[in-house]
Amino acid sequence: MTYSRLFCVAALLLMAACASPSKRFERQATELGFDKQERLGEGFIHTLFKNRVSQHSSRLHVYLGGDGTPWLGGKFVALDPTPRDPVGLRLMALDANPSVYLGRPCYHGRYNTPACSPLLWTHQRYSTAVVESMAVVIEKLLESGGYQDLVMVGFSGGGGLAMLLAPKLPQTRQIVTLAGNLDIEAWSDFHDYDPLEGSINPSVQPPLDAAIQQFHLAGGKDTNIPPWMVEAAVEKQPNGQFITFEEYGHGCCWEEIWKSMLQCLAESCEWSHQQSPAISAHP
Repeated sequence: MTYSRLFCVAALLLMAACASPSKRFERQATELGFDKQERLGEGFIHTLFKNRVSQHSSRLHVYLGGDGTPWLGGKFVALDPTPRDPVGLRLMALDANPSVYLGRPCYHGRYNTPACSPLLWTHQRYSTAVVESMAVVIEKLLESGGYQDLVMVGFSGGGGLAMLLAPKLPQTRQIVTLAGNLDIEAWSDFHDYDPLEGSINPSVQPPLDAAIQQFHLAGGKDTNIPPWMVEAAVEKQPNGQFITFEEYGHGCCWEEIWKSMLQCLAESCEWSHQQSPAISAHP
C-alpha cells in the first residue's frame, strides 16, 4: 500500500472516530433499519427514528432515551448532548410493534438552532418547555397513525420524562422505566451535583392515574441511579411495579430481558409471574 493510500485510510479512521455523537447515533439507527424523520413540537424541531413495521396496531410504543452527555468532565457544557450509548435504540430493535424513538429538543445535531440553549440539556433538561414540546410531537404521531393506546419506554432520564409526559397524554396505557431518574433532587444530592434549577421533579408530582400500568426496572449494580432511589419514587404510585435485576448496571444488560418485557406488556401481566432467581420484584 502506498503512503498516499495509508494517509487516506488513516484520515478516514480519524474522521470516523471524531464523528459527532449525533452522527454516530444516526449511523447506528440506520444500521438497525430505522427511518429518520423530523417533527415540529412546541417551538422545537425534534428528530425521531421509526421502525419499519407493516402490521396495523392500535398501540404505539414511544422510546425515550437518557440525558446523554450534557457535561464534559462534569465541568464544561457539551456542544452535542446526544447519547453516546443508544440503549433505547437497541431495545426498539427488539420490538415488533409500531415504535418510535423520540429525540429531545436540541439533541441529534440541533444544539445550534435558534430556539436552543445549553440550559435545555443541562439544568432545564426536564423543564416545562421540554416536556410540552415532546408531548405535542407524541400527540401528532398518535393522530397521524390512528393509534389509540400509548406505551412509553424511558431509559435513565427518559424514564423521568415518561412520568412527566403521561399526565399530558390521556392515551397512555403503560409505562416502563429502566434505571429511571424518577427523583431528580435525590439524584443530584446523591452525586453532589448542582440542583437542576428549572426542571420538574417527577417525584413531587401527583401520582399517575391508577389505570396506567407501570413497570420500573432497576439494576442492582447501578451506581448512577441505585435501586433504592427508584423504589422510593415508585412507592408513591398506585399501579407501579418495582423490579430489581441484581446483576445489571446502569446501561447493561436490558436487552436480555426486553423481549420478555414486551410480551408482558402485550398481556398486561404482573412481572412477578415471570421471575427468575436473578430478579426481585416488589409490586
